[in-house]
Parts: sequence; structure tokens; C-alpha cells
Amino acid sequence: MPTLFRFFATLAILAGLVFAGMFALATFVTPTPREMSVAIPASKLQPGAR
Repeated sequence: MPTLFRFFATLAILAGLVFAGMFALATFVTPTPREMSVAIPASKLQPGAR
């Protein structure tokens, strides 16, 4: 039984570290907005053409 408790404690610590890392990334990292352009072929713009 102690090994099962140690296993769950290790999983809980790892989950806490992952959650803390995700929280830190979401809080402290700000994305930089930039323009984006996507080329669309002319065949996709015409509804009757296939």
C-alpha cells in the first residue's frame, strides 16, 4: 500500500507542475499580433466551376 500512495503522490506532484507551467505560460506570455494573408485559388471563388 505505501508504494501505491507514493505512486499517487508522484502523479499529483507531476500534475501540479504541469498545471503550474500552463498557468505561467498563459499568464506571463503575451502573443504578438501580426497580419496574415492566405492565397485562395480562383477556382475556389467561382461557385459553378469544379
